[in-house]
Formats: sequence, C-alpha cells, structure tokens
Amino acid sequence: MTTAPAPTGFTVVIPARMASSRLPNKPLADIAGLPMVVRVAQRALLSKASSVVVAADDERIVQACEAHGIHALLTRQDHVSGSDRLAEACQLLGLPDDAVVVNVQGDEPLIHPGLINEVADLLMQRPEASMSTAAHAIAHLEEFTNPNVVKVVLDARQMALYFSRAPIPWWRDGQSGGAFQSLPSPAPLRHVGIYGYRAGFLRLFPQLPPAPIETMESLEQLRAMWHGHRIAVHITPEAPGPGVDTPEDLDRVRALLAA
Repeated sequence: MTTAPAPTGFTVVIPARMASSRLPNKPLADIAGLPMVVRVAQRALLSKASSVVVAADDERIVQACEAHGIHALLTRQDHVSGSDRLAEACQLLGLPDDAVVVNVQGDEPLIHPGLINEVADLLMQRPEASMSTAAHAIAHLEEFTNPNVVKVVLDARQMALYFSRAPIPWWRDGQSGGAFQSLPSPAPLRHVGIYGYRAGFLRLFPQLPPAPIETMESLEQLRAMWHGHRIAVHITPEAPGPGVDTPEDLDRVRALLAA
C-alpha cells in the first residue's frame, strides 16, 4: 500500500464577523484607506499560501473584500466560535482532510507573512500533531502576571503541555511578599493566536464536547488537548504586531502605518 503524499501548499482562512462588543463593525474599520479585513488578507497574500479566503458572517464584508480583489465566502451567522466558521469554510472550499489550513485572525492587520509560513510548515513537518501555533519569549514581568496574556509551556519536542492565563511555569522561588519580582529563566512563553490545522481535524473539532479546563480558562485550544490531540508550537524570535480589539488599538495601528 502506498502512502499519500503530504500537502505541499496551504490555505489561509480569515474568519471575520461584524459583531464586536468593543469595536462595532470591526472588519470594515478603515486603516489607511482600506478595510481592516482587507489589510489582513493582503498581508496573508504575501505568505506562501496557495490561497487566501475570508470567511465572513455578513454580506457587507464579502462585498468589501471583493471590491479589493480578495476572495470571500459568506458563512452562517450563528457559529459559536471561529473554529466552527473555519470548519464551514473548509466544507464550502471542498478541502481534503490532509489539507493544511492556517487561521489568521481578522484583527491582525500587521501580521508577518513569515509567521504564517512557519506555522504552516511546522504542521506539515509534524504528522503526529493535529494543530500548530506560535509563541514568543516574554520580556516584561507585567505580561507574565497579566491574565489577558495567554502563556504556554512546552515539552522537549516543542509540543504544548498546557496553555493558561496564569503565570506558568510557576516559579516557586521567584516570589517575595506574595508577588513575582522578576521573570524566571529561561523566559516564559506568550502564546500567539495563530493556528494551523489539518482540514479533517478542523471538521472534527466543533463536534468534540467542550472540556472543563477550556471553560475555566476560556481557551478553546485546551479542548483539543483534553481530547488527546497534540499542538506543535513554533517559537518566533519577535513579538507580532499589535492586534485590534478596541478603538485605542485601532488608533495605535493607524499611527504605526502612518509612520
């Protein structure tokens, strides 16, 4: 029996939805004359992806993308997570189970194309993994202790052992007066929210029951680990550009591009 060849290309799918409590109509927010989701897609097109597709929940997003030559699909509005939207996009695109799909968030207009390539390449090189993602070394103590900064710890083969909002690994001897005074060494790792999947796993993932640790930490990737799936992690030497969650973030990105 012959073994099927590994996929040589990958698809970037950018989930985009209008509903955002902190920044309404976020995908269409203007950044230097272009909608934000178009900016993200243009960055992704600079990667080695064989195709870049926006998975939208609103016809206005589709129209904005098509007006700038970006391929967009209209997906259902009732998806409970970005993973569900990605799974529907895989179905609409007819991707085979072994196809590699990279989820680039629709609010990352400064994402580096090289990081997209690294996450895709890592998954292709690690057949034992169902997913891939990225992390970088934390340089500031306030990030280590901030629950809004997700941390990850790895095994010897750079597979994720756990993701948490807590400061992990817990530095037992690094506290004074009940608080950390400095960062442990080696530096802890901050998780970067970009994911690679095999399309077959992406179709399976929404059917997996949510995990208790996922609910407690509010981290969807823990569901995969709870059910025994492995996540390979690429360590990038540089922190990614800022994402856009709030009006203040939007002003920051506009200023960076203007400069």
